[in-house]
Amino acid sequence: MNKWIRGTNATVLSLAVIGIFIVLTIFLNSVKGLQVDLTQNKKFTLSDQTTQTLQVLDKDVRIISLTSDQTDPYIKRQVVDLVQEYKKRNGKITLDEYDLIKQPAIAKQYEVDPSGTLVVESGTQKKTIYYYDMFLPGQQPGQYSFSGEEKLTQALVNLNSKEKSKVYFLSGHNEIPLSRMNLWRSGLEGENYEVKDLNLLREGKIPDDASTLFIIGPENDVSDKEAELIKTYLNGKGKLYLALGFNKDMETNWKNIDGIMAAYGIKDQHAVAIEPKQSMLYDPLTIIPEYGSHTITSKLQQYNLLTMMTLAVPLNADQPVADFPATSILKTTNQAYGETDLKTLANSSRSTMEANDVKGPLNLGYVVEDKDKKPKAVVLGGSTLFDDRVIAQQGNRDFALNTVGWLQEQQNQVTIRPREGDAIQTAMLTAGQGNMIFYGTVLVFPFLFLIAGGVIWWRRRKG
Repeated sequence: MNKWIRGTNATVLSLAVIGIFIVLTIFLNSVKGLQVDLTQNKKFTLSDQTTQTLQVLDKDVRIISLTSDQTDPYIKRQVVDLVQEYKKRNGKITLDEYDLIKQPAIAKQYEVDPSGTLVVESGTQKKTIYYYDMFLPGQQPGQYSFSGEEKLTQALVNLNSKEKSKVYFLSGHNEIPLSRMNLWRSGLEGENYEVKDLNLLREGKIPDDASTLFIIGPENDVSDKEAELIKTYLNGKGKLYLALGFNKDMETNWKNIDGIMAAYGIKDQHAVAIEPKQSMLYDPLTIIPEYGSHTITSKLQQYNLLTMMTLAVPLNADQPVADFPATSILKTTNQAYGETDLKTLANSSRSTMEANDVKGPLNLGYVVEDKDKKPKAVVLGGSTLFDDRVIAQQGNRDFALNTVGWLQEQQNQVTIRPREGDAIQTAMLTAGQGNMIFYGTVLVFPFLFLIAGGVIWWRRRKG
């Protein structure tokens, strides 16, 4: 009888404990604001900027995670965990996960990278974030910084914004076509820009709603009439983004392009930058410039992201215009020089410095403000960095978007300090250590638990 009572009491007590645990779990899960983050780098704690963004988000947002067998599982978990934190704080956010191997048709709908892609959609708007853009190498081997919160919150801010700026890319002079700048274009559209092509010969004017005129990689000069239209536009509230192409006869053939730059005290030196002591990975015509001190380049310097240019034209602003101060943001090393014999260079691609060449360091990029210290123009000596084949390398894409953001005076830029991730280290074990761990966990420990359980059972049976 006593055994039956003791057994009944034990059963009731066990059921009561299980019931209390279930009720407590349901209660804690229903309290969304209650969360204690005990991780070392506070990986589950969102910043005030993110919290405020989620509080005012009033649109349905669908976040799509696209991964494949090339996606690092650890990285995927970091990204998905972050999105789950956003979901907890705003019920309008949903998350769908797709495997590109099992569901290849989904890849055709988006610009995906097999290492991992996050698409943020709201209505007809969408923003694409690549997994590799969220992770930056740390100071020590195995360490990294995770900037996923900054990227994702910026995407939500842009999707929730009511304003959309229109930017026009000039064509008709052998510029780099928009069809070869898809990654930059999608990045601009994700930042709430409406991107359009503009051929002045066909349109006859620069549209009134153009916030910025882009001239990217022109090989040929603009006509006199086109130059007048551009100057009239810039004399008003218009802004200019000019990145030079290459023409071996630029000294005689770029009269109007030179005139547009001269209005801001900038002139090209009719040469091509050569870096004889460049990295062994690249030829001397590929320049990795040093950054000047500016808000455009500060984060690139902080994260040690480099920008690359090929066939870059040196610029200078030795004769500044009072109303348009220019600041250099890209420079070469002292060892670089500007090759002025372009015809020989075009035929042989080899060069040695001669007396009539331009001595380094060379300026390869300027930003221009007006007399009220408002952004007016970005002038770069090269344009190859915007091409789809190159823009994904190092900091090219960030530089491209940062310069546009500065020029457009974006006020809704999100700045959230990246989290330092845990160092990922590989444990190197000897064969003996591996065997000890294997036999200890698979045989020894289970056997000890089995013996302990048997002893307890035997003693209770005897009692």
